[in-house]
Formats: sequence, structure tokens, C-alpha cells
Amino acid sequence: MIRPEELSAAAEKKQKENLAFRRYLKMHADPQKLDRQFHSLHKELFSKYDCNACRNCCKVMNASISEEELPDCAKQLIMEPEEFKAKYLTDSSEGGYEALHTPCDFLNEDGSCMLGKQKPENCADFPFTQRPDRIGSLLGIVENTFVCPVVYEMLEQLKEEYGFVYFRGKRKR
Repeated sequence: MIRPEELSAAAEKKQKENLAFRRYLKMHADPQKLDRQFHSLHKELFSKYDCNACRNCCKVMNASISEEELPDCAKQLIMEPEEFKAKYLTDSSEGGYEALHTPCDFLNEDGSCMLGKQKPENCADFPFTQRPDRIGSLLGIVENTFVCPVVYEMLEQLKEEYGFVYFRGKRKR
């Protein structure tokens, strides 16, 4: 598995290839089969990966907290919701809130989250590769190769499964 500190440069080198693979999947992959493949790879690779040792997602992205999650998140830090909002959040253009800072203010030194079991759903579910309709979110998956070593590895394994070869900007079989 690629190390987090090598990820950005490696993803940059593979970006055109990954975008070409995305186009290939859009045209050739069976959506249900692709969901099963992502689900299987998600389960397999995350079972072997210590996210707390990486937490690149928490270091380069902002946490997103819904209005419904706000009271429980505030309670976890023994704060009133308004105090929690004022200290940690800003309004999100998509509704709800997002963390003020990157790296995330809730990231502990050991890689755990200060919010514990109250971790927002978007954080807990990242990188979303276990969700259905992956064919509809392939661009986001390609973008997440810059953030998550497991997603990077998933795409590399899927390329092998599909026999995808990229050569000088064109797919070659």
C-alpha cells in the first residue's frame, strides 16, 4: 500500500490514466458488478489498513456536520451547540456546517477523532467506496486518490481486474 506522504505525487502521475479509466468504466462496466467490486475491495483493503496511522483525509479536508448531528457532536465535547458552532464551524454552502480549519480541529495526535462515536456521517463513511452507485461517483473516487491510499490501491486493483492499460493518453488493449 502506498504511504500517505507519497500519495499526492503518485496520484498526480496517475491522474490522466485514472480519468481515462473512469471513462472506460462509464462506458463498459456493469453498475451492479462495479458496486460489488468496490464493496469487496473496500472490505478487504480497509480490514488491513490502520486509518488512525494515516488520517490524511482529516489533514487535507474539512469535516462536514449536518444540522441533525450538531447537538450530539457538541455534547461529545461537553459544549452547548451554539458554543460548539462558534468555536469550530462555519455555515456550509451545501447546508449544515463545515469545520473551520484544516487539518481538522477534531483530529487527535494519535489519529483518533475527538468526536468519537459522534463522528459526522461524512467523516465516518469517507471515502464512500462502500456505498451503492459508484458508477455515478467515479469522478469523486478519482479525486479521492489524492487523499486516501486505500482508494488509490482500489483503482489500481480494478485496472488489473478489467485489464486496463493506459498508454500515451490512450487506452490500449
